[in-house]
Amino acid sequence: MDSVKIFTILPFLLCLATISSEAQPNYLYHICQNATSYTSMGYLDNVNRVLSSISINAIDRPNGFYDTSEGDGDNRVYGLFLCFGDLSPDVCELCVKNATKEIIKHCPIQPRAIVWYDQCVLRYSDRPIYSIMDTSLAVYASSVENVTSTDQRRFDTVLKTTMRDIATLAASAPRGAIKFDVKVANVTSRINIYTLAQCTPDLTGEDCSRCLGSAISNLTYGKLGGRVLCPSCNIRYEVYPFYNETGFKREVYPLINATVVVGNTPSPQGGEGSKRLLTKIAAGVSAAIVGIVLFCSFIYAVLWRSKHQKKEEVVQLMDLRRRNDYSSDNIRGEMPVNYSQDLPTISFDIIKDATNTFSNEAKLGEGGFGPVYKGTLENGKEIAVKRLSRTSGQGLQEFMNEITLIARLQHRNLVRLLGCCLEETEKLLIYEYMPNRSLDVFLFDSNMSTHLDWQRRFMIINGVAKGILYLHEDSRLRVIHRDLKASNVLLDYEMNPKISDFGMARIFGRNDSKSTNTIVGTYGYMSPEYAMEGLFSVKSDVFSFGVLILEIISGRRNNRFYLSEEGECLLTFAWKLWHKGRGMELIDPSLVESSVATEVLKCVHIGLLCVQDEPAERPTMSSLVVMLASDTITLPQPKQPLFSVGQLVGRAAPSSSASVLKVSSVNQVTNSSVSPR
Repeated sequence: MDSVKIFTILPFLLCLATISSEAQPNYLYHICQNATSYTSMGYLDNVNRVLSSISINAIDRPNGFYDTSEGDGDNRVYGLFLCFGDLSPDVCELCVKNATKEIIKHCPIQPRAIVWYDQCVLRYSDRPIYSIMDTSLAVYASSVENVTSTDQRRFDTVLKTTMRDIATLAASAPRGAIKFDVKVANVTSRINIYTLAQCTPDLTGEDCSRCLGSAISNLTYGKLGGRVLCPSCNIRYEVYPFYNETGFKREVYPLINATVVVGNTPSPQGGEGSKRLLTKIAAGVSAAIVGIVLFCSFIYAVLWRSKHQKKEEVVQLMDLRRRNDYSSDNIRGEMPVNYSQDLPTISFDIIKDATNTFSNEAKLGEGGFGPVYKGTLENGKEIAVKRLSRTSGQGLQEFMNEITLIARLQHRNLVRLLGCCLEETEKLLIYEYMPNRSLDVFLFDSNMSTHLDWQRRFMIINGVAKGILYLHEDSRLRVIHRDLKASNVLLDYEMNPKISDFGMARIFGRNDSKSTNTIVGTYGYMSPEYAMEGLFSVKSDVFSFGVLILEIISGRRNNRFYLSEEGECLLTFAWKLWHKGRGMELIDPSLVESSVATEVLKCVHIGLLCVQDEPAERPTMSSLVVMLASDTITLPQPKQPLFSVGQLVGRAAPSSSASVLKVSSVNQVTNSSVSPR
């Protein structure tokens, strides 16, 4: 069959999207190869067996990779999955299990299929695919935003050099090990390039080099972002952090057979070519022996470190229970805070009984921290229990951070922490139960949104503003939340808003501007200076609050919003409507009858002031509370927001035509040009 390549231009317009704090994997693309249907029901049965085997074996794979096959003869099916090397095992498992369910929906009758997510790739075929380098199918994606002309030459030079470097490092890993690497390179004082390269572990170093070289040669340069997805490898670059650099251990391997060749690699033939081939084989055998030794050493080191980390974690938890004070210096490197023991510890057995042994029926949801369960105590009091997953991407520091902060914060618009459980390796937080779950459940569902009329939405905006004001100015700790979003605003029985999730919060003093090398939070709500440069302050929360206001008014997610061919995000779309005097067109259709035009327009105006590009031009929370309460105050004129930095991925079904399609995405809707290449 002729090789096919799918070429896609995705508008990576700088609108905020996700990196990961959403539980569901982010779908990217799929290809249903070969239009003919299954030759027999036996083949379909084997497809289902392969997918079932993959789903079962997605649990805790040391190299994020698994291959299998079922059946024989014409009905034999081969399958495999690969997770990105910076993921925790639970995120990998969730992505793979989701992919096994979705791939059949995308390709119901084709004998070969592949689906890519931001976290993993899954494929099956009627032909052998293990240890076979495949670049015959590829998805190319690039930003619609160009690098400025003054920076382009240096940008492209740095990009090419960095891509070759990480491709060489990824290919140097021995067969069976994680062939993955990331790197950040500086272009200018304000621009960094973040890069990633990965091959499937079943490839030889030479095949991995060829695959990555082919992918690099197909990158579109001069753009602010781009990626190439192949069945056997993938690469990506952005001007913002999109990977978890601390989520994997970089191993150093001898650079044998790992020179990346961009373009086609000729095969050696005759004479000198045969000698070169024998030399390569000898070198490959040597590399394999070295690789086995290194891989065994790596496994031993991982097991040893895991064992000692668990002991250290238990000691830390016991220490936290014993101490009468706890310094937040040990948590976030911030101002010292005395921790009083007014937060009760609750027996694990009590929580276990309250949640029916953490049954699936009691499970409310799951995030980066771990699952959340509903529980009922013996006295009938309802509680919500957040249980730190042992493979959580957040971990003990965030757990302690939340205890230290929220135990000392008391406000009607903050969720109340009732207690905690610290027994051996169990780490539980017990909160007041919020029966109406989170704001996003109502806001972004066309059926549920009808329960939020304008007065309730206006009440929620005011309540969230007062909660943030308390954090910034009125609490004894003075806190920057850093992850304010619709899913972290919980609703009580009367739909009163309560801000939750303080695992990423920071304490600050009078000097309220800080920097960090670790960007946390949710793309879509991050301020530009934080997402791009790691600078955060109280004005970072103000930016997130502005995004939240516009989402509450429109009923649309900023990180999934798309309306025009220019790739507008919700912020620029709202500003254009407001600037033209058509601000009422922004509102959720369900608000038409209940809305008060003056209040809606005032909130749109305030939301736009909050999302100004420069932090100094955003109002403080104290002034925002006054603006929301006053009908006579004159508001400053906002400028058009230009920067909203995030990750976009497009969704499209492959097509043999070269037409332009409107396609939807997990993150937002995009325009894609889909054509054979």
